[in-house]
Amino acid sequence: MKARGKILTLMILSSSAVTTTAFINKIIKIKATKNNSLDQQKSHFFHWRLGDIYYERVGTGKPVLLIHDLNAASSSYEWNKLIPLLAENYTVYAIDLLGCGHSEKINTTYTNYLYVQLITDFIKSEIGHRTSIIATGESASIPIMACSNEPSIFEQIMLINPLDLSEYCKIPGKRARLYKKIIDFPVIGTLLYHIAVSRDFIESEAKKHIFYNQYCITPEWIDAYYEAAHLGVSPKSIYASQRCNYTKCNINNALKKINHSISLIGGAEIDNITERLEKYKDLNPAIETAFIPETKYLPQLENASALNELIKTYF
Repeated sequence: MKARGKILTLMILSSSAVTTTAFINKIIKIKATKNNSLDQQKSHFFHWRLGDIYYERVGTGKPVLLIHDLNAASSSYEWNKLIPLLAENYTVYAIDLLGCGHSEKINTTYTNYLYVQLITDFIKSEIGHRTSIIATGESASIPIMACSNEPSIFEQIMLINPLDLSEYCKIPGKRARLYKKIIDFPVIGTLLYHIAVSRDFIESEAKKHIFYNQYCITPEWIDAYYEAAHLGVSPKSIYASQRCNYTKCNINNALKKINHSISLIGGAEIDNITERLEKYKDLNPAIETAFIPETKYLPQLENASALNELIKTYF
């Protein structure tokens, strides 16, 4: 009887802990999304086979597709300072990738191939013309692989601070697969995700790695990224996939065979950025590089006008 009583007590305590954690998760999500920091006034939706894809379309001229960094807190908000400048000369499409921002966030394993299919289908369905692409960070692998598969739908490609080529070669290991399974747990996994994308963590990353000019780290920027990380049904799915290398893809062979114009833009204040981009030129000598002074990971937010001038030069 005593053993049964202890088991019953543990079950009650466990149930209480799960209920409390679920309640905490719900409160975090409500607080993160209550300010509606991500503007939807110019919104369109591409009804893709795996979910609705949010995008903006402004301006006139040759089409340019903007692809934000592949990160749970990223969205097309990344381009909000550049879009008005580009719209003077181009028809600008700024997309929220599946699993990010206002796009649908399904519970699945996100892969590079999934995003290659998304971008290819989006260009064919929503743009309908050969398109130039600008992509940031880990998302740089998406247009490279897409262009390698279907070169006829692409014009120029610009990559902003792409990862080191060795980073794209990483594959999920045993620890990564275990971590993803833990994150996939409904309650405790969600709590771990909320800790990983907390407001304090986002601000800390901005100070250390994203911005050179600390005055760019405004409360509005933090609110937008914090909100993006909590919108939707399963925002943690893209986080788990990206952190565990399911979104990675070796792009070396694709870089070698692409004949399109490719330009790489680096934030000049990133450590070893010159050496990183030179590795791309080793694979494809036709690649051109340029650097924007006094910027780090997101020059489109730190010095949009300088980036706009480079885009006009290369495009």
